[in-house]
Amino acid sequence: MTVEEVAALRAKGYNPWDYYHRTRNCGPWSTGSGPVFFTPGEGAAFAPVHHTLLSGGDPFMVLADFRAYSDAQAKVDAAYRDRDRWARMAILNVARSGRFSSDRTIREYAEEIWHLPQCRRAKNP
Repeated sequence: MTVEEVAALRAKGYNPWDYYHRTRNCGPWSTGSGPVFFTPGEGAAFAPVHHTLLSGGDPFMVLADFRAYSDAQAKVDAAYRDRDRWARMAILNVARSGRFSSDRTIREYAEEIWHLPQCRRAKNP
């Protein structure tokens, strides 16, 4: 959801149970103990997730955003099944990752957020 959609839903009053009843068939939950499909014989494995989403009020609105997540996952699945498309996407992703480096990030934080002068490293003897 967008920031505006989240704000509107909070203002209206978010009830995760409304979304739970609509998406219940997406993951076979046993009554209050977790999705037994993913953890056979360990139904309580997802109890903390179940509690956070329903009894804990779903603070991150996971259930409200579940349809968009499912739709995005379907697109990923379709892309992955097209081997040529997936390979092209993977290669481009790696090729474009050069901008994302810890050195650049730390330098930008130091300059733009902390306003620190750059330190020069001493040369090796």
